[in-house]
Amino acid sequence: MAQFLGRRTGVGLVFANMVGAGVFLSAGFMAQDLTAGQILLSWVVGCIIAMAGARAYAELAGLSGESGGEYRYLTQFVHPYAGYVAGWASLLIGFSATVALDAFAAGAFMKRVVPGVEPKVVGAVIIIALTAAHALQLAWSRRIQNGLVVVKILFVLLFAALGLAAGSMVWPTWVPANPSESFPINAFILNQYWVAFAFSGWNAAIYAAAEFKNPRRDVPFACLVGCLVVGLLYLVLNWVFVANLTPASAAAVFSHEETRITLAHVVAVELWGDGAGNAVSLVAVLVMVSAMSAMTLIGPRVYAAMADDGLLPAVFKTREGKPPLGSVLLQGGIAMFLLLAWSVLEVVQSASAVLMLSSGLTATAVFFAARHHKIRPMAYIAAALYIVCVGTFLVVGSFDSLAVGASLGVLLVIAGIGYALRRKI
Repeated sequence: MAQFLGRRTGVGLVFANMVGAGVFLSAGFMAQDLTAGQILLSWVVGCIIAMAGARAYAELAGLSGESGGEYRYLTQFVHPYAGYVAGWASLLIGFSATVALDAFAAGAFMKRVVPGVEPKVVGAVIIIALTAAHALQLAWSRRIQNGLVVVKILFVLLFAALGLAAGSMVWPTWVPANPSESFPINAFILNQYWVAFAFSGWNAAIYAAAEFKNPRRDVPFACLVGCLVVGLLYLVLNWVFVANLTPASAAAVFSHEETRITLAHVVAVELWGDGAGNAVSLVAVLVMVSAMSAMTLIGPRVYAAMADDGLLPAVFKTREGKPPLGSVLLQGGIAMFLLLAWSVLEVVQSASAVLMLSSGLTATAVFFAARHHKIRPMAYIAAALYIVCVGTFLVVGSFDSLAVGASLGVLLVIAGIGYALRRKI
């Protein structure tokens, strides 16, 4: 396979995948149950967990060097069925559903600036445009992706800098809308679903590993450096949010159904007025488009790898030196269907649960790989930490939310049926 991608593009992919709607919405929900200190602690914990996952994945990437992400690592080191579960998780939730959600968010933020537009129409146009761009030629898709990442980086850095310069630097003393007399362990764990959703994407580079110039070196670098940089930015952004907003004002992110706004919009209005708020919402559209573009670039590589192994039809296979056209169109079609079929954004818990299951299973591959490869001690520690944390979140979430348990069960059943039928063909 021709190799096009380097370290900078890899870090850009990770950054673009991670920084989406999650970080600009999460604190609004979290402030209803957690104090400012507990919110910031949640992000520190989330960053540590994500870095542990990135370190475990880096070990696997160094051993494999192939595209396909979790599907490839689980198939290669654990069992084909485990890989099939991860592949379906990527196809149905990991990429397609997230693209659909970001498309709706982009349309909703646009409606804040241009009241007459229909959010789903705007989202559909963006999905079609990005699908076409990434299906036609890798060189063009890379330029589009890199350009959008630059816009996103500049926006996030500028907003963080202005928020620190003009905003409050006094430790916030507000009380959550639903205060707790002791440390709210259950609420803290459940709010990790928001944090995990915002951190999802730290593994972005693994999906197109074979397209890097030096995959065994560049992919681990991109995952670890990208995750660390974004984690630090998340802490700064959340300080700006908790220092300048109260639970009542932060609730604005879920008090609007069709015309959504971000915490960045609320802070901008508080500090600089309505014009700044609208400008932030307009840039938020580009932030969503950048995340969608990154997922449209890398997601189809998973389905192409599955097709290469005979688990999906040949039309979705990898093409030498070109994007996997069939897989790009497949993901775009599923994302379009989900955009038009879903009416709200309340899928974060289910999406996070499926992604946690997939990544947790992949972390176990470090121990399976030890049967035939030498594994460095730090990889064992990171993988074990990640598995324990993710497992705890999944157990607590499954007891608290029927949607979490149901989504995991449905995924395992669909993957099992599909895998069994495919083996009989």
